[in-house]
Amino acid sequence: MSWMDQYRSKRTDAAAAVAAIASGQRVYLGAGCAVPHELVAALVARAGELRDVEILHILTAGEASYAQPDMRDSFRCTAMFVGPNVREAVNCGRAGYIPVHLHEVPDLLRGSHRPDVALVQVSPPDEHGFCSFGIEVGITKPASLAAGRIVAEVNRQMPRTLGDSFIHVSKLDLCVEVDRPLDVFATIPMDAVQESIGSHVAGLVEDGDCLQMGIGGLSAAVLHCLRGKRDLGVHSEMFSDGLLDLIDGGIVTGERKTFHPGKVVAGFVLGSRRLYDHVHDNAQIELHPTDYVNNPFNIARNDRMVAINSALQIDLTGQICADSRGAEIYSGFGGQVDFMRGAAMSRGGKPITALPATARGGAVSRIVPVLSEGAGVVTTRADAHFVVTEHGVASLHGRDLAERARALIAVAAPEFREGLEQAARRCGIFARLYGA
Repeated sequence: MSWMDQYRSKRTDAAAAVAAIASGQRVYLGAGCAVPHELVAALVARAGELRDVEILHILTAGEASYAQPDMRDSFRCTAMFVGPNVREAVNCGRAGYIPVHLHEVPDLLRGSHRPDVALVQVSPPDEHGFCSFGIEVGITKPASLAAGRIVAEVNRQMPRTLGDSFIHVSKLDLCVEVDRPLDVFATIPMDAVQESIGSHVAGLVEDGDCLQMGIGGLSAAVLHCLRGKRDLGVHSEMFSDGLLDLIDGGIVTGERKTFHPGKVVAGFVLGSRRLYDHVHDNAQIELHPTDYVNNPFNIARNDRMVAINSALQIDLTGQICADSRGAEIYSGFGGQVDFMRGAAMSRGGKPITALPATARGGAVSRIVPVLSEGAGVVTTRADAHFVVTEHGVASLHGRDLAERARALIAVAAPEFREGLEQAARRCGIFARLYGA
């Protein structure tokens, strides 16, 4: 049977595609802006006949109707990264959160958290019968290959991304054809504080460096401030809109990369339709599973790897909280530690944590004597190298506790510095070493 005949035999509608999902099963849900919304809606429509179906996912766009209070008997979602659509459910106990480094997620999916069914979104098949996972390859391809069954929305508007991003129609169990715009992730405009942080970060970046960064106003500010650089490379879990102008301007070329030279390597794409059009069938862009992209040893194969990540809070010894506000879970580990450690192992690499010095409109300092009660340490004090705020750069690597505290206080907001010094003396960071 030809692949076209196989494909035709697997086409169905959304309701029929999810009809075989049974109570007690584990269902992986395609991630990022590649959520298969029609399949999700069809599954939620069966809530009255289902019990204890686990919905396993990382960050997802759109509404998470399966996580609402009236769905608690039918569905329980387990998030490996917590987005706004499930944050309330996680923090009130209706949903679970697994703290995990992103490069370890595929192993979980192949082992203890193997899905019974993967609900995913793919591009239409090419002339050889291969569909691309499009804008979300990192977790979704490993999850699909591990799952007992693969149910795919075949979306005419899903771009065909290249790299290790394909699956043959023979491996799909059921296909639902759709023609709908992909979700988009709006770029947050940078503010003056972020622009100042971006300028300090850009001062640490040299021509020919290889970059990893995320999304949002801070990342946009860093990228904006890199416009005078040359021959930058990209190896990042995520590819977002901020990179487009640097690619179009010839600033990101990848020509000096020592791993996948000339290529932008990422696990997923998150952003605008302009971005999705750019990555379609673009040989400069390669998407790979996350256990490849985020493997710290692969990251380190890029000489002069610069990892730029954010934080919610950092204490005076360099412990970094990035996934919670106190005990309240806010996001997840993601790839922060993967890239911080990979950059540290890279020849000439620089792990950078960038954050505004204050929160709540300047009412509280993000640099604190000790982390808030219940706050989790995502990046350890030993992994913290450079910390950047709008007030400058603190270099922590190889420094003792007192030196670290002094460096961090110097980049804290001026109105909080005296209080931080007094706290450091009270807890003995200064007095123990210097008799201060």
